[in-house]
Amino acid sequence: MGASIVTLLLVLIPLLENVHAQDTGKPPEQGAQENKPSNAGETLARGVSDAAKAPVEFFNLMDKRSLFFPDIAASTKPISPGQKFELFVDNSISFHTILYSAMGSAIGQAENSPTGFGEGWDAYGKRFGSSMARQASGEFFGTFMLASALHEDPRFFPEKDPSFGGAVKYSVKRLFVTRNDSGQDVANISGLVGPLLGEGLANAYWPDRNRTAGDTLMRYGIDLATRAGGNFLREYWPVFYKKLSHSNSSAGARQ
Repeated sequence: MGASIVTLLLVLIPLLENVHAQDTGKPPEQGAQENKPSNAGETLARGVSDAAKAPVEFFNLMDKRSLFFPDIAASTKPISPGQKFELFVDNSISFHTILYSAMGSAIGQAENSPTGFGEGWDAYGKRFGSSMARQASGEFFGTFMLASALHEDPRFFPEKDPSFGGAVKYSVKRLFVTRNDSGQDVANISGLVGPLLGEGLANAYWPDRNRTAGDTLMRYGIDLATRAGGNFLREYWPVFYKKLSHSNSSAGARQ
């Protein structure tokens, strides 16, 4: 089910994102004489400046926060606990969360899964509502509570110019590795434990017959697999976004 949803998202996301960014041209090149350092101090300052830009050049950052994936980083600067709370809220009601819940509930309805919800429109509403609640719980525990307590950065930092194979590896790697508030790679405890706590809480409103430990772990496994697929979409989304922005700007210029 997770793979089907990821495939549908890959097709639908570029069609539904509300893109308003405008292309900005490169600044005019200056003469060679102006680019030449005048002294050793200027050379050192330029070296420090280039080193500071290195992390930004390595990551394919967004120009502004995405409506579909609010957790794609638009800056390498650390975010505060208050901003992590805001990110938890944004992720919980984002387009990709709503779309995933709607499609996942439709697939669950067709497969009558979980069986305790039954069939019919009322059952679909329960599946959709429980899916949104599960994801919101996982976001609260992972994106806000644990990330704040452990000083982890819950955002996703896409690679610059990813290859297909590299994107697959990076997407899986980011399940287990994240950045901390200092920009260093650390174990992704918040990203792994948060969804598990969310699934444990879901047993409070999940059908009685589907509350076993096995059912809980199965849902958790689907969460991680879906997250890996979502990371793959996040890895390439800035590329899609900038192409759409460029096409939008070109079409506006011709009108």
